[in-house]
Amino acid sequence: MKNISFLGRCLILLSLVLSISFGIHALLRTSNGVSPFGDLLIWSYLTNLALAFGIVVFIHSLRHKMKTQLGFLFIAGSFVKFLLFFIFFYPSFTEDERISQSEFSSFFVPYFLALLIETYFTAVLLKNLEKENPL
Repeated sequence: MKNISFLGRCLILLSLVLSISFGIHALLRTSNGVSPFGDLLIWSYLTNLALAFGIVVFIHSLRHKMKTQLGFLFIAGSFVKFLLFFIFFYPSFTEDERISQSEFSSFFVPYFLALLIETYFTAVLLKNLEKENPL
């Protein structure tokens, strides 16, 4: 996997982990008598995949120009993800004035997994940047 670019490895890992999680998530929903693809499950996984990868690409592209602000860019990316959640997912989840466990897990399982991978790749990027230009 060393011949694959940094961003390629990120996309592959995100896609693999989120695909496996999606399959397990849909199976668990079915076994609990809930629609396997309800609660915007597909959109949630796709949105989190795209946003996590987009944030890593964004940070990667600015790693030399804004190396002292990369942490803030990472936090800003998390803010954007939550903003999009409240714009696109929250209204649907609160139609009945409460968020069920299945609705909560539909967004936050892929969010959490994507965040872990996004954090890992950002840390690797920062570590590599430090090796390139030690203080």
